[in-house]
Formats: sequence, structure tokens, C-alpha cells
Amino acid sequence: MDPDEIAKKIPAVVRMFSGCQDSQTSADVSNVANFTLPDPKGRAGGACTSAMLKVLYADEQKRDDDLSFEEVLVEMRGVLEEKGFEQIPQLSSSRKMNVQDKFDLVPDECTGTRRALLIGINYVGQQGELSGCHNDVHNMVKYIKNVHGFSSDNITLLMDDGYCEEPTSDNILREYRRLVNESEAGDAVFCHYSGHGGRLADDDGDEDDGYDETLVPLDYQSAGQIRDDDLFKVLVGAMPAGVHLTSVMDCCHSGSVLDLPYTFIADGESSKMEESSKFDSSKLDTLFEAYILAQAAGLDANMINSVIKTCGECQIS
Repeated sequence: MDPDEIAKKIPAVVRMFSGCQDSQTSADVSNVANFTLPDPKGRAGGACTSAMLKVLYADEQKRDDDLSFEEVLVEMRGVLEEKGFEQIPQLSSSRKMNVQDKFDLVPDECTGTRRALLIGINYVGQQGELSGCHNDVHNMVKYIKNVHGFSSDNITLLMDDGYCEEPTSDNILREYRRLVNESEAGDAVFCHYSGHGGRLADDDGDEDDGYDETLVPLDYQSAGQIRDDDLFKVLVGAMPAGVHLTSVMDCCHSGSVLDLPYTFIADGESSKMEESSKFDSSKLDTLFEAYILAQAAGLDANMINSVIKTCGECQIS
């Protein structure tokens, strides 16, 4: 993979922390007090989110001993193992990075707006109901506000809690699109998803293992699941240059759900980020071609984003 080509076709710096590899399932924890999070009150939560917050809060209290990206992932793995979970967290990125660099959620160069979208789905009243995803969102909101200075005015929540807007397929994709349309160079964007993740038979031949990884929206029975291809078109490839996007995916089968080209797996054997065997460069080509066509047609920025989001089917004459 040519890094310059990737940077041209995925303009933003995108990093994703996932709770497990594609072949693994995640876990709902019945009592996050075991993770000694700040004021958890014995509530349920996702194993990935709980482990990550435990590590990051501990790091925040030791300002003279900042953890690297590798150390965050390795310590998350240690916390999960200690609690009896087998899942292996990993970090993927749109740029090949040195995982020994200091962990940052908001890099120093991001002096613009800090925006966040957090999605928590407990599937209340449905088969497969979860118990900790709303709590994951509340715990993560507290962290990004108190530690990283995110403002409530720029934080959007989607939850099936009877108060927030519901995390349906249309609403999730709409909010990802809104982030893309509102963000500009210098902004830091944070996305968090806690809910079910799935796998569907690949429908366009771009997955070596024959499966698309998915997010499972509240209305999946009628609207279907959100495929990794959709997330790539709507969020990853469409995000403007100069934006720094960090995503945390606390769900099953989430290792490559954003289809990023580089991956570090905290398996105790890897010490650097490698090219992902699951990355399909043809997605970049399709996206970039759509962008060039939209520019040539004289579309404004919002219309170009609209074209990009549907680039798999678009035709511009």
C-alpha cells in the first residue's frame, strides 16, 4: 500500500480502538465496580469500554508517566484477562503509526472544535437484550468531558433509554453524516459505539474471509444491519482532511468494522502496526473517483459529501 495514495483517498486521520478481533465476541459485564471505575455504582457495562476507562483514568492520575498507544492496548488486554475475558483489543488506523508514541485522544495540533457522537443500544424488550451499553455511554461522556474538555453542546447521544433519540439505522447514519458535514481541519471527533456487532455474508466480493462486519442498530429486524462498507463510505472516507477522528467500537466482530489499512493487535506478540490483510484498496478507488466526478460537476461541499456517501451507486453525467 502506498501511504501517499491512502492519505489522498482517506483525507482524515482515523483511529479505531476495537474490543476484539473480527472472529471474536465481546462481553457485557454485570458489575463494572470490579473494574474500579469512578463511581460505577455496580452498574453493568461493556468489557472493552470498562477496561479502557480503567486504564485511561489510571494514566490520567499519573501525569508524569503517560502511557503509549501500545501500553494502553496491552494494559486493556491485561485487565480483560484478569477478569476472565478472552477478547483481544486492537488499534487500527488510516496512517501507519508508531504505537510507542504517547496516547492522545485529542492531539496538540487539534485546536478546533471537539465533537462527539456516542451510541448505546441495550435493545430494550428485544431478544438479545443487553444491560450495560447505556452505562458505557454515560461513563465515556464523563471521561471525555472531564479529561479532554469536550463540551455538552457538541456531544450527541443516541440511546434506547426513552430520553435520547433512538439509535435506529437511519439516525445512526444521519449522525455520522452530520459529523462529516460539520467537521473541518483542526477539529477532533470522537465516536463511541456500545451494542451488538455482527457478521453478514459479503455481498460484493471485497472480503477475504467472506464476511462483512456490521453494527446492529435498534431496528435491525426491519432496517437490517449497518455494514462496514457503509461505514467506510459515510464516515471514514468522507471525513475532511485535517480532522482527527477517534472511534471506540465495543461490540462483537469489530476488528475491521471501519476497514482501515493498518492494525496493531495487543496479543502479546506484536510490537508494531502492520498492514491489515482485510483492507481493500478498491474502496478507496471508488470513493476517490466519486469525489473527482463530483468536483468536476461543480457540486458544493455538502453535495459532494452526499455523492461520496452513496458512491457505490452514483452516476454523474
